Amino acid sequence: MAKEAEGDHRSDDAMVNSPLLRACRRKTVDMTPVWLMRQAGRYLPEYRALRERYSLLELCRHPELAAEVTLQPLRRYPLDAAIIFADILLPVLALGVPLSFAEGEGPVIGAPIRDPAAVDRIPEPDESPLWPVAEAIRIVRAELPERVAVIGFAGAPFTLASYLIEGGSSRQYVRTKRFLLTERSAWERLLERLTELTIRYLMLQVRAGAEVVQLFDSWAGALAPAVYRDAVLPWTRRIVAAVRELGVPVIVFSTGTAGYLDLVADTGADVIGVDWRIELDRAWNAIGARAIQGNLDPAWLLAPAEDLRKAARDVLDRAAGRPGHIFNLGHGVLPETSPDAVAILVEFVHEYSAGVRD
Repeated sequence: MAKEAEGDHRSDDAMVNSPLLRACRRKTVDMTPVWLMRQAGRYLPEYRALRERYSLLELCRHPELAAEVTLQPLRRYPLDAAIIFADILLPVLALGVPLSFAEGEGPVIGAPIRDPAAVDRIPEPDESPLWPVAEAIRIVRAELPERVAVIGFAGAPFTLASYLIEGGSSRQYVRTKRFLLTERSAWERLLERLTELTIRYLMLQVRAGAEVVQLFDSWAGALAPAVYRDAVLPWTRRIVAAVRELGVPVIVFSTGTAGYLDLVADTGADVIGVDWRIELDRAWNAIGARAIQGNLDPAWLLAPAEDLRKAARDVLDRAAGRPGHIFNLGHGVLPETSPDAVAILVEFVHEYSAGVRD
């Protein structure tokens, strides 16, 4: 099969059997669907065993390995979705940007963008570094039962731009904000390039079999609402619109945006993912008539089992059985999390939400 060939999509009749896809469309479900950001990763001993043999980028570059990591949590837990294992920064490789990972420090961009000329030097993308992600999706879709949805994902333009400008992770995003505020024309050219690449990347994933995609705008909360509205939102809306034209639901997830979730909802996404800094019912009121994903603080997975169940119950009670709730964490599973705690949480969400609907 050619690398960019379209994958086999499931029929509409088959897709209604997926609780997660039904929730994305705000249809009724027997129990609240649940998946967890970073559900495949550092808290699982089987993942750690693979990391002793392969680097993060090696896992991403080999479809069989990426599929194996994606499937690991599904073998342990009755999750309602698998999110493909990849790194949010893989698209920068398509732009010829050097990318590495420093032990304990996270991603390192080899040639950060610090001036307008650097934006203009970005070459036309070579999408071949992204093809393994599509192949991994094909493998995963073939392995999973019909009821389990496959989620593709990408980083939103602002979040990708922040990594490219900062040269890696940041707390204050000073360089990014300075560039945005003082080099507005270059900023818009950069987001234009990243938007087009992200659309192509997500379309590649959908054609390979992804049935829903999540756009991570992880660091959008670093911005003031007016800046987000003017300098970020238009590009995110373009991505959402392009993917939705394929008939695939889109989730937009951001952190630190509780104060302007109405603007995040203006992305046009089918589902708004929210972090734990706002109660779920208040967040739902802010985003209006659309589905919502979230929003348990990941730290509760470190607590005693009864306290974990109580915290999860609070999230579910705030959802009140309304159609359109996807249970998730307010960010990713922490590396210190016990796999047993994840088992407790997933079982509780299914059992308690089914009882609420009885």
